[in-house]
Amino acid sequence: MRHFDFLSADDRDRLFLHPPQEFGLDDPPSVLAVALGATLYIPATRPHLAESIAKRAAQGVLSAVVCLEDAIADADLPAAERNAVAQLRSYARTDAPKPLVFVRVRAAEQIPMVVAELGEQVGVLAGFVLPKFTEASGLAYLEAVTAAGESAGRRMLAMPVLETREISYAEQRLNELLAVRELLEKYRPNVLAVRLGATDLSATYGLRRPRELTIYDVRLVADVISDVVNVLARADGSGWVVTGPVWEYFSGTERLFKPQLRESPFIEHEERSLRAELIARDLDGLIREVLLDRANGLLGKTVIHPTHVAAVHALSVVTHEEFSDATDVLGTQAGGGVAASSYRNKMNESKPHSAWARRIMQRAHAFGVAHESTSFVDLLGAGLHQ
Repeated sequence: MRHFDFLSADDRDRLFLHPPQEFGLDDPPSVLAVALGATLYIPATRPHLAESIAKRAAQGVLSAVVCLEDAIADADLPAAERNAVAQLRSYARTDAPKPLVFVRVRAAEQIPMVVAELGEQVGVLAGFVLPKFTEASGLAYLEAVTAAGESAGRRMLAMPVLETREISYAEQRLNELLAVRELLEKYRPNVLAVRLGATDLSATYGLRRPRELTIYDVRLVADVISDVVNVLARADGSGWVVTGPVWEYFSGTERLFKPQLRESPFIEHEERSLRAELIARDLDGLIREVLLDRANGLLGKTVIHPTHVAAVHALSVVTHEEFSDATDVLGTQAGGGVAASSYRNKMNESKPHSAWARRIMQRAHAFGVAHESTSFVDLLGAGLHQ
């Protein structure tokens, strides 16, 4: 798999100084987690699920989740289970692009069932998303994922979702996070990334983020995100990738506030219509939230609509300026010190910026490095209009 593989060779050369590199299931979880990008959730009841995965993979989706949990009504669960297995078996037998496909289960007992029912086609599955993950429920989930890997003859990956009251309530949060960290450490080879369920966390307080605001404007949830990153996403080698929560909106209505995208970059690149399209789809709010995700230590994002994918991936490409700064920092790390960036607009301090620079290089491997003349507008246009 490779991000932006839908581009022609000429377009890749035009847009990228260093193109994205290939990755696959055999890579370490630390590599795969950075490469997840926009993870598209698809209800397991969808009649043409296999066709949907193939279509989206051809358009650049490299991680997808077939959902058997909150997206499915209780009465529809048996039919959803049958459909998910049948569609995944069918998809495994095609020559269509194969993204990283996960199944989001409701209970640990569904994991061996899915693996057994897939049979010889179990190779289509990368692993499982584990909802409502806590110290109490997590052991059964992780044991089931480990056993599923042994049954399948290869490693199965787990993505726990933090979204319960134990995480939401301030008086319980720290002890719960420390206990979850200890549990995840015991199963580190199987833990791909930690996901955040912002919808459920908001529901704890009867809240829902409006389209005009980001999740960081909902202070109760923003505090949870801060603590999760603090405990589970440290840059000292003890952490995991924590992914950004879902953006729920995909079409615009009447606005209270002005659009959050400046006009000038779109005018400069003759893409006025692209800006109008983004605003009409409420993607300006998503773009702002993705930038805030990264500033707060999150990487990748849960998405529920295909139009979200291009924005997340365009913002995941390392800019020429980021790459230049990271290269300078890592090149002088041993001796330490501080120097002006080659862009002459900031100071690069080798020691405090080294962890940041290493993360930039990991992202550069997965998503590539843009040419100095390539803007986010160019990358987004390529993704939306391919």
